[in-house]
Amino acid sequence: MEFQLLGPFAALHQGRPVLTGLRRQERCLLAVLALEAGRAVPTGRLIDLLWNGEAPPGARSTVHTYIGRLRAALGPDGVHVETRNDGYLLRPDGHVIDARAFEDGVREAAAAVGDEERVLRYDRALALWRGELLADVADPALRDRIGQRLAALRLSAAEERARLLLTLGRHEQVAAELPALAEEHPERERLVADSMLALHRSGRSADALRLYRSVSGTLRSAFDAEPGRDLRTLYDRVRRDDPALRRPEAPTYAVRVRGEWLPWNTGGDPALEFCNTYAGWGGERLPGSEWLRGYRTLAVWAGHLDLLDDRTVTRLLRRAEERPEEASAVLEGAREFRSALYGWDDELATLENLLTLLRRGDGGALV
Repeated sequence: MEFQLLGPFAALHQGRPVLTGLRRQERCLLAVLALEAGRAVPTGRLIDLLWNGEAPPGARSTVHTYIGRLRAALGPDGVHVETRNDGYLLRPDGHVIDARAFEDGVREAAAAVGDEERVLRYDRALALWRGELLADVADPALRDRIGQRLAALRLSAAEERARLLLTLGRHEQVAAELPALAEEHPERERLVADSMLALHRSGRSADALRLYRSVSGTLRSAFDAEPGRDLRTLYDRVRRDDPALRRPEAPTYAVRVRGEWLPWNTGGDPALEFCNTYAGWGGERLPGSEWLRGYRTLAVWAGHLDLLDDRTVTRLLRRAEERPEEASAVLEGAREFRSALYGWDDELATLENLLTLLRRGDGGALV
């Protein structure tokens, strides 16, 4: 059986729809179980999701009736919905679930060697999205409750793919595909910045400036916020047509590892090398001087200096794709640690603190 969740919901057996005659809410129940395939979902949570906290009397009996109808409709095709304590579980049994395939595809892309191969794998994963999650059976409130992690992973994958394409010089492709997504998500400043850069390099500087102004207005009205410093700097550089923006920024003293630009090692202590991930201390922060542009760079850098083994780096990259908000928080913590290290704050600036920061994933956090 194939379950399609990334867009209008469908359950297909050998390409044939099998849910004809079922009510929308029954299809929604099945979709929630498919999203959690292999894990029991308590009946109380199903009731809360299906009625958005406003369940009518007899909701528990209604859910039981829905389950019976689902079993009757899907049982002949080898789909099993089991009762587990006070809940229900959809057995995976080798069924194809596009949401699972998407997550697997993003992990494979993050671990792939070579920019072209990573782009190809991101393309395959992102192509599984045919619209909003459960577009025809879930309302926005339900979608927000059950789909935030997948939606964030989709945006992170789009951002990483755009960064790779820009590195490969394929800015026109980014300019054609990314700006609309950036306008939908003005809070994702990396999306906006890459869209502006791609438009500028494609000879569409006016569109790049227009995108910035549109995003700025949305941030003020919807979030009561202003664009960040890096985005404002990029806007100024596009406006004055900085020649350095016309070509991909490859640092002068750099090595390329897992698709990331890293500063050359100077042969010093790893703690001192960490200071070299930021050039221009004590002066104006120049464009391109920040080496820790993203969490991925931090993890790859740690592996490059043998602070982490390759397997751990791969695991952290995968988890960062799955938990982008936590990755951003850890990256900011790493930058603060670096500032303390550079100033040699005896309380904070120890290599052991850096290793703790990077390895915290073994205890259940992101890193």
